[in-house]
Amino acid sequence: MQVISGIIFHLIGGFASGSFYVPYKRVKEWSWESYWIVGGLFSWLIVPPLAAYLTVPGFASIISQTDASTLAWTYFWGVLWGIGGLTYGLGIRYLGMSLGNSILLGLTAALGSLLPSIYYNYAPQAGKVTFSDMINSSGGQLVLLGVVVCLAGIAICGYAGNQKEKSLSEEQKQQSIKEFDLTKGLTFAIISGVLSACFNYGIEAGEPMADVAVAEGYNPLFQNNVIYIVLLWGGLTTNFIWCLILNIRNRSFTDYTDNKTPLTANYLFSALAGTTWYLQFFFYGMGESKLGNGASSWILHMAFIILISNMWGLFLKEWKGVPRKVLSLFIIGLLVILASVIIVGYGNSLES
Repeated sequence: MQVISGIIFHLIGGFASGSFYVPYKRVKEWSWESYWIVGGLFSWLIVPPLAAYLTVPGFASIISQTDASTLAWTYFWGVLWGIGGLTYGLGIRYLGMSLGNSILLGLTAALGSLLPSIYYNYAPQAGKVTFSDMINSSGGQLVLLGVVVCLAGIAICGYAGNQKEKSLSEEQKQQSIKEFDLTKGLTFAIISGVLSACFNYGIEAGEPMADVAVAEGYNPLFQNNVIYIVLLWGGLTTNFIWCLILNIRNRSFTDYTDNKTPLTANYLFSALAGTTWYLQFFFYGMGESKLGNGASSWILHMAFIILISNMWGLFLKEWKGVPRKVLSLFIIGLLVILASVIIVGYGNSLES
């Protein structure tokens, strides 16, 4: 029963993550940086402490008593993850939810499971699997195989995206994805796929805060909510600075007060997108506490996001007008990525 409830929590979190960008599509006449940072304020600043207050009321005391090194590393990974989150938005902007999520989340899933072991190879910790351990174990070798398979799937999806770009007229591209640009989209998706994995490292770094929360009697189901506050400060820092730069460069500060735009609706849809985005990690933490394996939880979470985002991509007609053989090629690439997720997840289960 515990495993089933963990999977359900990850499904809900995956649905939230795979769906959060949909409300942004209802924002009208605002620049990308304007609606992204408004949504981000809810994702990274407003909702996390509210969720922590409701589930771990003593979170402020826990954070204040945490040693500086733990806080610094958690924040540092949050900053790097913030760059990944920023480029995530740009990747989806130029590739669409279907192709964009398949590429960047495939990378995030693989690297989020692989790189912590490389870190522990140089900074060993009791109970943590190192890269050397992985190379010398059947489970670790499966994880490495999964990463290779993932890269192959990403290559197939990227090629399908290239064929999509060639097969559609400019008018058709604009109908499905207003700013479709394969080169820009792939660049941002790869950067995001690599750096978004830093969120998992941030959770690892902030684990002492979660341990204190459990030791003080709070429900283990919500232990990660304390970590998220510090981790997301890092994400807020990166995104706020970049969006501010874009506001200045594009002179888009007027978006926030221009009555000629649907201000109320724009703020509401941006807030909805940001809140929905945070819910993915709220439920991720609940799922991880039930399954008891961070790496396998990460993989399962990514798999659900890839599936949900592709359902949205089909619903929003992002592949409308594309030749059947190109769509079939993309589906093959998607299945290869999902196969890699299963391989990595199973490999990690053998390591746990």
